[in-house]
Amino acid sequence: MYHGGNQLLVQNPIDRYLINAPMLNGMKRNPDGGVTIHIRTDDPGAELRPNWLPAPDGPIYLVMRLYWPKTEAPSLLPIGRGAWQPPGIVKVG
Repeated sequence: MYHGGNQLLVQNPIDRYLINAPMLNGMKRNPDGGVTIHIRTDDPGAELRPNWLPAPDGPIYLVMRLYWPKTEAPSLLPIGRGAWQPPGIVKVG
């Protein structure tokens, strides 16, 4: 995640600038095995902190970088018509 105004990384109190695969073991899982990432300015508290990606107070610029070389399902390929689609962003509160 980058600052929406200057497109630089967002300085934050936990020095977390991304969520990547090596971090998943330390994150809380949803009952279905998925992971919810909490993108917000304020610390969400101890319960949600493992899944917190600190955001600036203002616009953000999110990037989802995927490395998915296979073409069989589930796959992004062909682009826009694959069996897997990235999850949406849901504003809460």
